Amino acid sequence: MTTGKINVSVENIFPLIKKFLYSDHEIFLRELISNATDATLKLKHLTSIGEAKVDYGNPMIEVRIDKENKKLIIKDQGIGMTAEEVEKYINQIAFSGAEEFLDKYKDSAKDSGIIGHFGLGFYSAFMVAEKVEIITKSYKDEPAAHWTCDGSPEFTLVPSDKTDRGSEIVLHIAEDSLEFLEENKIKELLNKYNKFMPIPIKFGTKSETLPKPEDAPEDYKAETIEVDNIINNPNPAWTKQPADLSDEDYKNFYRELYPMQFEEPLFNIHLNVDYPFNLTGILYFPRLGKDLQIQKDKIQLYQNQVFVTDNVEGIVPEFLTMLKGVIDSPDIPLNVSRSYLQADGNVKKISNYITRKVADKLKSLFTENREDFEQKWNDIKIVLEYGMLSEPKFYEKAGAFVLYPTVDDKYFTLEELKENLKDKQTDKDEKLVILYAGNKEAQHSYIAAAKEKGYEVLLLDSPIVPHLIQKLEADNEKLTFVRVDSDHIDNLIKKEDEVISKLSDVEKEQLKTVVEEIVPKTTYSVQLEALDSSASPFIITQPEFMRRMKEMSQSGGGGMFGMGNFPDMYNLVVNTNSELATNILATQDKTHQEHLVKQALDLAKLSQNLLKGEELTAFVKRSFELIK
Repeated sequence: MTTGKINVSVENIFPLIKKFLYSDHEIFLRELISNATDATLKLKHLTSIGEAKVDYGNPMIEVRIDKENKKLIIKDQGIGMTAEEVEKYINQIAFSGAEEFLDKYKDSAKDSGIIGHFGLGFYSAFMVAEKVEIITKSYKDEPAAHWTCDGSPEFTLVPSDKTDRGSEIVLHIAEDSLEFLEENKIKELLNKYNKFMPIPIKFGTKSETLPKPEDAPEDYKAETIEVDNIINNPNPAWTKQPADLSDEDYKNFYRELYPMQFEEPLFNIHLNVDYPFNLTGILYFPRLGKDLQIQKDKIQLYQNQVFVTDNVEGIVPEFLTMLKGVIDSPDIPLNVSRSYLQADGNVKKISNYITRKVADKLKSLFTENREDFEQKWNDIKIVLEYGMLSEPKFYEKAGAFVLYPTVDDKYFTLEELKENLKDKQTDKDEKLVILYAGNKEAQHSYIAAAKEKGYEVLLLDSPIVPHLIQKLEADNEKLTFVRVDSDHIDNLIKKEDEVISKLSDVEKEQLKTVVEEIVPKTTYSVQLEALDSSASPFIITQPEFMRRMKEMSQSGGGGMFGMGNFPDMYNLVVNTNSELATNILATQDKTHQEHLVKQALDLAKLSQNLLKGEELTAFVKRSFELIK
């Protein structure tokens, strides 16, 4: 028998492990199963190159609970260890960085990036166990070994009578961690961390009914047997080549990832790169609509099929965190801390690659089947619009597939819109004006007026539109976006044939004076315009700049642009060619004149959903008086 002290210069290393890592103590099971997986895959490699003269077979990892004796056992059929290797790998190397560990992490107890940095993976077992045993036999023809440690630096190492290859880790669970002797708890952890490990994991048994033989008699009773309960899928879809997967395979894998998600994804993007880093994965576009409050943390990050986290901030571009799926990269450590992500150059490369790959896939979907892409647009637009705002590399590519729908459900790219406008707008020196609506119902009258004059009106109704059009205008000097109710159409786009006013300049001044005396100056700027006689007599618009800045301040842009809350300021456009304008001017009865102006103003406000409360009550009362 060998006894000794583990090669560590501080004797309180085990209490420190427990104290420093307690917030993440459940990951001990992930670490031990990862070790078992590594041991099995190493054996596979050695047998494949002829260095290990053993039958690899069909090895599995077994997890077993012995509740009566308060034990949790993890057993593998991997490479195993000799007594000499136990001494080297468990007693020495594991703690070669112990002092550095203490210095670095003594003030950051909650940092989850500790285990693995200094070979502490195996010793995470002491977060839940008061004693740990390793019973192991190497694939080499050497005696088995039995190592025991009770959480102090002292250990024992004796020969073992174990005859089968591999290692068995026995955890004697501490009194404060008895939850890890509950079947449901272990099943939950295995499902969380090890669902897609590359080696089959057995946890208990399950009943299975044998198929009925073809020549079975009528009174045949189906036989039920107990079989190994394999709880993981060792060959998940992302480990396969896209050419080997059908649409149904991708859908089935989505259901496996999200068993409680009943709605099918719109499409998927399969990631696969081996240079300058390794990364595989599948991202799914769910139906998102225009809701920015989508639950994030739905993308799962793996390292060699071992679950790491579902907080992929810093690895996946922020605009894609609204997607679902899996990313697997051996270039990311098992314990991802924010400080690591910020400092690691590989992480930024991975993020840039994912951005580029997603953009390329979207472009191919658009090119291959534009009609199908258009049908999905409203369900994915919020992600793409956000991507244009937040990721310069995505913005560069987005012009090829980002769409701008009209109120009539026609879809254009930005370049297509520009070409259409060049044909319709007669003043080639002026900026191209793109009209859009934010709400099809609320701005119906303005949309109708624009369409009547032959103009296309886009429907841009997502909450980040004000920010997006600001960026598009900054990058396209000859382009301006104007909401259809921001100013009258005839003032936005110069036409060859101008409408002549029926009123003289003197009459217009008189009309303006009358209206300004009745309309609140603090809210409305009165403008007289010669419009078609069929146009509304009074039209309320809001200056595009003021309205856009107000929207951005309400959606979080106020902080971005250094703006505070904006006051409500409107233009009141009075059509000098309307019959009402003539009547107001001709009316000698001041009271009646005031009623006409107030009624016209309230009707204009009503069309903009601005008439509420006391004003609405007064309007209704006045309307009944007028129709008596």
